[in-house]
Amino acid sequence: MPSRCLKSPVGILFLKGGDTGLEQLLFARNDVADGEPSQLLDSVVNALQAYWSGDFGAFRDFPLAPKGTAFELAVWRELLKIPAGSTRSYGQIAATVGGSPRAVGAANGRNPIAIVIPCHRVIGADGSLTGYGGGLERKEWLLAHEGALAAKLPFS
Repeated sequence: MPSRCLKSPVGILFLKGGDTGLEQLLFARNDVADGEPSQLLDSVVNALQAYWSGDFGAFRDFPLAPKGTAFELAVWRELLKIPAGSTRSYGQIAATVGGSPRAVGAANGRNPIAIVIPCHRVIGADGSLTGYGGGLERKEWLLAHEGALAAKLPFS
């Protein structure tokens, strides 16, 4: 399967494409070797560049192919409905898909397509920035970039 690494404002991203769409967009610890060329991954890179430039609809009609349980897929579909600049609590997502806030948090933690499936837009019931596989600094940066937080701190 085609794969690629990309430097971004929030660190190195690892992208992996599948037969039907993007399967993974993960935060990488370091560069890994690129796989075979891919039009899909070229379009992901272009969409990410548009996203960094403020086009928060860049992934609107993007082919996604995450792998997960039926519950995880339901949670991830619900996350796709959260517009940029907005947040939802784990409890709000749980009320929509069924299950508990804790189960939603676990599904968020297994989200294989960071940023595009915006698990960073899910926060604690009290508005706190809780849990994020990429680290709370990235979550804060992404929410500030999208306008959901008043202050935008430089990512380091």
